[in-house]
Amino acid sequence: MTIFLAVTLGVILIVLYHLFITPGRVDRWVGKRFVASDYGLPPREVLDNRRPGPPPSAHGMQERQAVADAAWEGDWSSADRYVRAAGEDWDERWTRLELLQHIAGTDDAWLRAWRAAEPGNCDAATLHASLMVHRAWEIRGRGYAHEVSASNMNHFRTLLPAAIEEARNAALLDPANPGPWVVMVTAARGAQYDHARFRPLWEGLVARAPHHYEGHWQALQYWCAKWFGSNRRMMRFARQAVRKAPAGSPLAGIYLHALNELADRPGAVTLPVTPMTRSLLKQIAASFDQVAPDDERLPVLRHLLAHYMLRSMMYSAALEQFRQIGPWCGAHPWSKAGNPVMAFETARGTAAKLSRTRPAPTPQVQGMAR
Repeated sequence: MTIFLAVTLGVILIVLYHLFITPGRVDRWVGKRFVASDYGLPPREVLDNRRPGPPPSAHGMQERQAVADAAWEGDWSSADRYVRAAGEDWDERWTRLELLQHIAGTDDAWLRAWRAAEPGNCDAATLHASLMVHRAWEIRGRGYAHEVSASNMNHFRTLLPAAIEEARNAALLDPANPGPWVVMVTAARGAQYDHARFRPLWEGLVARAPHHYEGHWQALQYWCAKWFGSNRRMMRFARQAVRKAPAGSPLAGIYLHALNELADRPGAVTLPVTPMTRSLLKQIAASFDQVAPDDERLPVLRHLLAHYMLRSMMYSAALEQFRQIGPWCGAHPWSKAGNPVMAFETARGTAAKLSRTRPAPTPQVQGMAR
């Protein structure tokens, strides 16, 4: 028992050292002596807080702009082709619908024309249902329930059942398409669906797209404590997402969003530094290594992964994530700070220092003999 207590005390002292003594010393070291390039990182001068990662390809940007321009000119056929080109890549198809939703949020005349011309088109009907949900949330706002006025909350709850009914009708138009089910899962928490009413919606979604990223993110929101779940239910759901994430999918990143839910709410729960947490973060890193480098969801997730690895005292692993992130620092959690660049610089400097990685020697420039 004495040995056990001594070991336990030693572990506690190490944790307390890292929590309360180390940060101040490391911050001073980062400010005065940290040279990012010595650790395979871009120098501080090139850090860019405008984006979480590199911009999309020029071709992709041109394609999206062309779809938007055509829609605003009344040509819905370009939008139709744009969505159908994704085929049965349901994640990509949903991403394209989200772009169209943004376009329709500015002017939806083209969407109304599309629906009138093709009333049997599932994508058009799904887009309309999704836009209804989006507009309902705009009325509600993003605050907690007690921060929303009674009139706005009543209006919000009136709109959602109609959006769910619209999504149910869309689902009948193409039984294999998971899009309408994503809309229903998204609307369910605002519509006050209890577990018995929510589960059939979730089962309908995963029957069609078992690894749908946006669908899982929306379900995570349902299962969190601020809606109709709890910390325990949410974390169990998030761990399942890590285990079932297929190669090439960023689905494992759902666990990082769950950690954010714990950290960002009032009276935040301290992230447990446990072997299971560290094991999951390692699995997530390995999963991300199989995701296409140009996947636009990946940079945001790598920032979160680096952050939570750092908080879990996985310094070498966090340093590797910072190397893969590069110079981009316009992402959560750095964007919460008054100076995102400095927050990012401090985080990656901390990873470098506490990983005990030896800095690369600076090459010596030899003078040339005359």
